[in-house]
This record gives sequence, structure tokens and C-alpha cells, in this order.
Amino acid sequence: MLAQPSPSLERNRLSRFRLFFARTRAEVAEAQALRYRVFVEELGARVATMANGIDRDTYDSYCEHLLVRDDKNGKVVGTYRILAPCKAQQIGGFYADEEFELTRLNNLRHELVELGRSCVHPDYRSGAILAMLWRGIARYMQSHGYRYLMGCASISLADGGSTAARVWKLTRRLQAGPSEWRVFPRLPLPPEIEAANTTVAELTCRSIPPLIKGYLHAGALVCGDPAWDPGFNTADFFMLLPFERLADRHAAKFLKR
Repeated sequence: MLAQPSPSLERNRLSRFRLFFARTRAEVAEAQALRYRVFVEELGARVATMANGIDRDTYDSYCEHLLVRDDKNGKVVGTYRILAPCKAQQIGGFYADEEFELTRLNNLRHELVELGRSCVHPDYRSGAILAMLWRGIARYMQSHGYRYLMGCASISLADGGSTAARVWKLTRRLQAGPSEWRVFPRLPLPPEIEAANTTVAELTCRSIPPLIKGYLHAGALVCGDPAWDPGFNTADFFMLLPFERLADRHAAKFLKR
């Protein structure tokens, strides 16, 4: 018996795109295949969870998977996974605990939701798909009453670290989190990456990749030095977003019914 299609959270009347949460293993597998397409085939990640065209890890079965489908061709073209605090407690922690020391956030854990494995198909990166995903995230937070979002936003180090260094200098100046929310990378960036050449003239918002720009535009704070992920060859920035900041900035855009 075939599974029924997942109900839409959103379908733009002028668009062919549909936003929904995965309800079946097949739909989760579509998200995992997109992740493999982006992280392995495009970005060259080499980690144990990625094999046979699928990116799958232990956290997946504890997460809810938000997807965007292009109904014109049936493809899943964007995804985020969401780990609720009760599920993080069941598995023994958040994914971010593997990369950062989060002791200063212990008092927030019961109302802290983690975002992860975000990706958009390379043919659909106009910004519209990421905006749809963020609307789904905002509605999820609102419906469950959670107060904080966190996520590790990654920047490729394929350029030797110059983009990551620029972004770190800019975000540290513009949107750094308070000391009581400071986190500490378990594996800091190598010194040669931290010292990558940048100039003041380069420190503009254009230096920021879309995923991190989306977090910052939503009101997220950068809460410490980035961590180094050798498997993905990325600098990972810990982002923390109090939901009230998102609601205050984007109530009409993200939370309309």
C-alpha cells in the first residue's frame, strides 16, 4: 500500500513549490539523498555517514525533516532537520555538543531547538527555497512554544579560509552574542586559516554566504569562535536565535496564517 502524500504546510498559489514535514521513510530518504548531492558531490565532504548516495546519521531518526518539493518535477529541492529538546535528551545531546562546549547554555536546553543539515539544490538557490524553509521553522517554533533556536552554519575552507575569516571578523563586530551564551569550539580552526588574509574593504555583507546571512537576517547571534570540521572541510559557526527576535523582525513574513 502506497503512503499518502504529506500534507502541505504551505503552497504558494503562484508557485509550484510545496513545504511539508516528512511523514514516511521514503520522504526522509529524499532529504538524505539531497544532502548527499550537496555535501558530497558538490562540496566534497568525506565522513562516515555519507555512502551509497545517502547522508544518514544517528540523529536522523530523532529529528523532524522539513522539505520543499518542486511539484513540477517531483524533486525535493530544500531541506532542514529539526531536533527538539526532548529528542536531544533521549539521544544524549545535540549535534552541536560534538563540535562545541555548551556549558553556558545548559539552562536553555529544555526550550532549545537545533537546526541542522540545511541544504538547497544548486539549481534552486535564488533565496526563495531558503525563505520557505525559514517560514516552516518559524511556524514550528510558534506551534510548540519553544524559545530558542540554534544551529551550526558552515563555510567551506576550500579557498584556504579567507571567506571564513572575513565572515568571522564581520559577524564578531556586528552580531556577536553575549558572554553568558559564549560557546567554545572543541576543535578550533588551524592557525593558518584564522590568519587568512582579509582587508577592511572586503568586510561587507556580500562576504556572507546565504545560509549564515539567513540566520543573521532572522536575528541570530554568533556565540563564539568557529569550530573546524575536517570531514566537511568547513568552519562551523554556532548561531543562537531567541525566537522573540525572529518574531519581532518577521512576524508578518514568517508567521502569517
